[in-house]
Amino acid sequence: MKQKWTNALLWIVGTELVGALSAILAGGNFSAFYQSLNRPPLSPPGWLFPVAWAILYALMGFSAYLIDKSDSFKRKGALLLYGAQLFANFLWSPVFFGLKSLGGATVVVLLMLVLICAMLVRFWGIRRLAVYLNLPYLAWTLYACYLTIGVLVLNR
Repeated sequence: MKQKWTNALLWIVGTELVGALSAILAGGNFSAFYQSLNRPPLSPPGWLFPVAWAILYALMGFSAYLIDKSDSFKRKGALLLYGAQLFANFLWSPVFFGLKSLGGATVVVLLMLVLICAMLVRFWGIRRLAVYLNLPYLAWTLYACYLTIGVLVLNR
């Protein structure tokens, strides 16, 4: 039993570290840049983003653990999609905050949506709980897509 929880924690911590590394590579001073932008209606305060992402990364990591521990022959393909969407997720902050490329960030968030949906389709055939754990992530990414496109349009 202890080994199972250790593996689950490794997936969670590994996913959280991807998010932390993305933030570090983005350059850090998120608040000043975010506040300087014209933002669409329903934009959240800046402090909400790290809180939301910490929760979402934990859910994502645990869902990947559930897929990893399955004995499905589809497991490897599903985990490849997990890695692909996590890599796209990793790119968003450095592109948006580091490069200040609003168009580039829009492309990245749209790619994230496609990869998340593909991942969820694969997860569905293996472990439905893994899909349910990622529904908040999908919802938040749809919201992030709205915000990113809104910022792009309002800051041209």
